[in-house]
Amino acid sequence: MNNHLRVTVWNENRHEQTNPKAKEIYPEGIHQAIARFLNEAGMDAGTATLDEPEHGLTDEKLARTDVLIWWGHLAHDEVQDEIVSKVQQRVLDGMGLIVLHSGHYSKIFKALMGTSCSLKWREADEKERLWVVAPGHPIAEGIGEYIELPEEEMYGEHFDIPVPDELIFTSWFEGGEIFRSGCAYTRGSGKVFYFRPGHETYPTYHNPAIQRVIVNAAKWAQPVKRELPIRGNVQPLEQIGAAKR
Repeated sequence: MNNHLRVTVWNENRHEQTNPKAKEIYPEGIHQAIARFLNEAGMDAGTATLDEPEHGLTDEKLARTDVLIWWGHLAHDEVQDEIVSKVQQRVLDGMGLIVLHSGHYSKIFKALMGTSCSLKWREADEKERLWVVAPGHPIAEGIGEYIELPEEEMYGEHFDIPVPDELIFTSWFEGGEIFRSGCAYTRGSGKVFYFRPGHETYPTYHNPAIQRVIVNAAKWAQPVKRELPIRGNVQPLEQIGAAKR
């Protein structure tokens, strides 16, 4: 475990203020619940929320973030485009990004995917079974054949995203739908992981297996320590043939 991995958990923190059930399950907010188990796993996890200045994502905060975890739902449109552009550039430069549940429709995820990221959905307290379809992947470390959640919101295909570089989990729902629920991408020098579970009125982020996946994903998404590639017009490394004559 990298004890110096710096993670920022970003959350709208709106449902927890207005929905009594969400408040009961996550009294300090989803962001604090996630940060707590990341810190218990040995990471340096802090938080940021929508209503903080610059949504809590100042230049200084982003510069100190190795992996950003994103949860949004009600207020995607309130996220300033300038902040989205800064986060996108940080991802392209190597910062990891983990997008959770309804964050599929966030400005940052849509910007990185280049598609609508829309899907089917239904709230019916139905069972979800997340099957591990890439058992050798580090994000699936310590997870059995599947994770079963007794109640979740359904997301169903077709999920309008680019074909994932790697598909880690596929979900089946009690109502019959399936969904690509664990999708890994590379964007520039950064890694992006979308993980479906986590509706605000279910205790999903208290589930040890879900926590393990998010911990694994943060480790997987951490930046590679290397110099960024040089781009643009450059001088040749060797003497070019025409110059020899």
